[in-house]
Amino acid sequence: MDQEDYGEGEHSAEDSSNDSVIQGNPNNNELQKLLVFKVYKRRWFVLFVLCLLNCSNAALWLTFAPVADQSAQYLKASLNQINWLSLVYMVVAIPLSFGTTWMLDTVGLRFTLILGAWLNMLGAVLRFLGVVKSIGDQDPYVMVMSGQTLCALAQPLIVFTPTKLAALWFPEHQRATANTIASMSNPLGLLFANIFSPMVVGTYNSIPLLMFIYAVPAAIACVLATVGLHSSAPPTPPSASADSSNSEPFIQGIKLLLKNKAYLILLLCFGSGIAVFTCFSTLLEQILCVKGYTNDFSGLCGGLFIVFGIVGAGILGVYVDKTKQFVEVTKINMSFTALALIAFSVVSQMQGQKVAVAAICSLFGFFGFSIYPVAMELSVECSYPVGEATSAGLIFISGQIQSVLYIVLLQALSKLVSSPIATCSTDTQSWKVSVLVMAGLFSVSACGCIIFFDTRYKRLDAEAQATQETPQIKGTATQDRIPVIWSVEAYSPECPPPEWNDIKTECIK
Repeated sequence: MDQEDYGEGEHSAEDSSNDSVIQGNPNNNELQKLLVFKVYKRRWFVLFVLCLLNCSNAALWLTFAPVADQSAQYLKASLNQINWLSLVYMVVAIPLSFGTTWMLDTVGLRFTLILGAWLNMLGAVLRFLGVVKSIGDQDPYVMVMSGQTLCALAQPLIVFTPTKLAALWFPEHQRATANTIASMSNPLGLLFANIFSPMVVGTYNSIPLLMFIYAVPAAIACVLATVGLHSSAPPTPPSASADSSNSEPFIQGIKLLLKNKAYLILLLCFGSGIAVFTCFSTLLEQILCVKGYTNDFSGLCGGLFIVFGIVGAGILGVYVDKTKQFVEVTKINMSFTALALIAFSVVSQMQGQKVAVAAICSLFGFFGFSIYPVAMELSVECSYPVGEATSAGLIFISGQIQSVLYIVLLQALSKLVSSPIATCSTDTQSWKVSVLVMAGLFSVSACGCIIFFDTRYKRLDAEAQATQETPQIKGTATQDRIPVIWSVEAYSPECPPPEWNDIKTECIK
């Protein structure tokens, strides 16, 4: 792929005179591959396509949860069957996730994203066809579940990608921010689902319109991915670690992760956090309706949960890019998240506490959702040189497995009740014990992470070592710094060029 296909290349340095060049020696091409780091404007388009895909897939996942009662009426299904429209994402993702991590680290980013885009689009279209009246009198639930399953097949192909994309396309000082933007597009999709589903579905007859609305962005994302993604990585790596992103074979990488104590602690503890957020997003409307809260209010709480999560993630992404305090940020946020969830488990069982419920949902999102991209970067840092997709992917798999177990457990702990104030249009279930158990499970995970987790940042250490070994010009480093390599053919260590003051290097022969 020619450089022109990527748009204008940008060196990670402010002055264009610092363009890295190595001339005149047959061995210099290999040196250029290893030592010249360059970023391309096209990285923002690739990031945009991933964000749109992530947002669309998340909205398809949570389409029915905010309008569970109306969906159950239209699809002639029980509430448990409606919950399985969300739960299928976790069930399908578990066996496919290992293949996805291998695909990202071996086949490449481009093929993985395009495949995910097509599955996502086909699933959205199939869901729409399943609810169109002209199809006939067949059971709409079966066809909708089939479409939902295709969307679930696409999820790991999309959700596992942010850390890989950030590593391949973005320089060291932008990786956490890029990962945050890509990762937070997923909860943005959940936000759209929480807002638009109750807004569109006033009655159950509006379900077909809802299916059509969610199919449109899936189709647009599919076209952009198919037409616009030309390669998995730019011609020149943006950082020292990007060129060795696939340095460990997949099976060897798995073995290294299973021997990494810090990674295994993060795998269990943060996987539990992912499971709790999945349960919260899926069951929020059912938890609140039994106490008299409407679907619109549940949608508002879900929206606040996500909006504040995105705000918190944006703040943390910039902060950790500057300070690299991944461990400290993760532990502090998990502590506050546990406190917020405990508060929710109490206040959600009270009547007429709209302000308190909304405020706690906001805090839960601000501290909880914002951990996700930081923890994904942390999983890469503590497991380097294992591939980014493998290290981040196994965390997600852990979260999906625990999500299935948690939702099944929480549903088993709920019980049918008779409540005159309930706004649920179908069977009314009490979730009092379930939310207390959910808070307890996350609190145990948070304590485990705070007490036992610690690691050094292996990827940052490797990049720092590589940078120290690379000749650089004093005084030219900026926020977008890169190693700047000059032609050394005409010089020797005894007679270096004047720009190499205080730099120890060897001439290339």
